[in-house]
Amino acid sequence: MRAWADEFPLDEGLIYLNHAAVGVWPRRTRDAVSAFADENMYRGAAGYPAWLKVEQRLREQLKGVLNAESADDIALCKNTSEALSLIAYGLTWRAGDNIVTSNQEFPSNRIVWESLSRAGVELRQADISVDDPEGAMLAMCDARTRLLTVSSVQYASGLRMNLEVLGDYCREHSVLFCVDAIQSLGALKFDLQHCHADFVVADAHKWLLGPEGLALFYSSAEAREQLGLQQYGWHMVEHVGDFDRLTWSIADSARRFEPGSPNMLGIHALHASLSLFEEVGMAAVEAEVLDRANRLMRWVEDEAELQLVTPPDSLRYAGIVSFRCRELDAVGHMQLWQALMRAGLICACRAGAIRFSPHFYSNLEPLAGVWSQVRSSLR
Repeated sequence: MRAWADEFPLDEGLIYLNHAAVGVWPRRTRDAVSAFADENMYRGAAGYPAWLKVEQRLREQLKGVLNAESADDIALCKNTSEALSLIAYGLTWRAGDNIVTSNQEFPSNRIVWESLSRAGVELRQADISVDDPEGAMLAMCDARTRLLTVSSVQYASGLRMNLEVLGDYCREHSVLFCVDAIQSLGALKFDLQHCHADFVVADAHKWLLGPEGLALFYSSAEAREQLGLQQYGWHMVEHVGDFDRLTWSIADSARRFEPGSPNMLGIHALHASLSLFEEVGMAAVEAEVLDRANRLMRWVEDEAELQLVTPPDSLRYAGIVSFRCRELDAVGHMQLWQALMRAGLICACRAGAIRFSPHFYSNLEPLAGVWSQVRSSLR
């Protein structure tokens, strides 16, 4: 595989293992943002028709990322939380309805559903720290379950969910299926044709190597007809750009969820980032991410003082590797994380564990030396 160091010229001594939080931009993305800024400074919006073509190409790229049937099913939102709110407050709920999720979700995929309790909607959180996490979730479904929502990969443990099993159940029982794919898109291949999700949401700034402030929101044509709109504006109408038209109708496509002007800066940035995935190929990206995760898990297992949190089964992990030090409490883990960050090993501390999240280009060779130095300094 070609070395991609020229796309990721990290500072010397920096080990970046934090793509589950905020990813690194490729050089081409920096260049695209710089060129767009220059264009705005020198020419203003004289090239706006060309910008619209970049926007449409981005939608086509995201269609490919999901293996969706149509780019018309993809909206561009500000972030995952906004997209989830469009679902939560677009559906018509009845008192006694319930939503099923897991007990390991990031707050974005929990708080919005909890907020529906005022409408008499129950959120059921299945304990998925079991051998059959999908079974645990499905056991909580009943005739009043309207929606099942889950992260494709859990942000703290790194547990990879079997979306096909969940999607098959939801389709068979007429339950809406929502996937927060922020911890898998850009790291693993995603296939809507197999998991049958009605909704998929994900920010650009993690594994997709894009900017903050831009996210995809996929909705199937059938599912989005169930969502009432809470936001209106010039951009979400069918005849967008016809400013003299006095009558209007809601866009048939997912653009109906985009009330106003698009984030053109973010669009240019993400378009550039996704071009890198197109060159490398998602199969190769996935293979490299899984190889690095596997190497990290073997390293954890070889260190007697460490305890692996992420499940090592080949079908149960993705790009996140979380572990604990047996001798440390929660405060000790925070101190360890801070020491690692000071040493230039960029990672995260989540749920009382250290979390590493390398991407396909990440160099793991310096890890052992930095780890040894940090642990020695804390003893």
